[in-house]
Amino acid sequence: KLRQFSFADRLVFVGAVAGVVPPIGCTGVEMVANEMEGELAMAGIKEGAKWTPVDFRNPCISIDFGTTLDGRITSDVAPNEPNPFAQTIGNFCGLAGAIPDAIVRGTGLVKNRTGTALDLFGDHSIKGAFGGRKRSVVEEYVDRCHEHIDIRIVPPDRTRFGRVPVCAEVADKSGVALIGCDSGVNGSEMPALEEIGHELYEKYGMGMLTEVVDRVCARMALRLIDVAVERGMVPPNSSIGFTGRAAISGRKPEYIVEGVTERNLYDTPNDHLVFVDDGLARGAALMGRCMNSLGKPKTPLGGVRGGPCIMSRRIKIGK
Repeated sequence: KLRQFSFADRLVFVGAVAGVVPPIGCTGVEMVANEMEGELAMAGIKEGAKWTPVDFRNPCISIDFGTTLDGRITSDVAPNEPNPFAQTIGNFCGLAGAIPDAIVRGTGLVKNRTGTALDLFGDHSIKGAFGGRKRSVVEEYVDRCHEHIDIRIVPPDRTRFGRVPVCAEVADKSGVALIGCDSGVNGSEMPALEEIGHELYEKYGMGMLTEVVDRVCARMALRLIDVAVERGMVPPNSSIGFTGRAAISGRKPEYIVEGVTERNLYDTPNDHLVFVDDGLARGAALMGRCMNSLGKPKTPLGGVRGGPCIMSRRIKIGK
């Protein structure tokens, strides 16, 4: 039987979630095991940013600091280009919240194998004054922790980085920057972090421990951004979004904003930085509503920062 086609029938799914095409390696395989997780987290940050003044559209950097690290870097797109979808030019992978978890497990206040920093701190940090000598002690412990944290472009010969399966060689040949975070080789130096956590808690107590954990996580985030900057992937019209417990809890957002401001990446950092809770869940809900790259004409999710809705161009591609 013939039936009349509605407007929705003319829209086709092209795989561009929130206006971003996923990376396709030269062999057609995923470059990192949690590729879809990074895709959904990015979409969730875009959706969550709608509640803020930040225009979090392409080009953008999304970083999900859950237990494992995931996220994406998207390309810039000319506002009037016929193809309105950005490309994925970078991926994040490896360890994130697992690193502060290791520091906290050294205190003996949480379970040896499954305890997390969230179990101990919740969403809050113990605020205190850490100036003078205390500040130097904090910096000393942060430096010691980061001696065991490896953040860089994943070498092409690695098949795992931070315990996450990767196809680094495919990413390298495809021109996609695979930025990883590890401790030693696939977490081999996590016991050293536990020892530092034990020493820190025994000598200085809970207040100092929370401060060090917040600053360790903030520096991890800033080091990831530094790698992206070195690759020329953070243009002045880009935005950076964070989600996940190891980036948005405690005083971590405050320290991340301070670090970005010191780097002079943006004239007004508050117009380019956003912190969103439950990015992965938000992204999954976004996909469930089949909004993917559309959003709404007045508040689009796809397209470029400051640009118009991409619905009309997407319909042309669908035809």
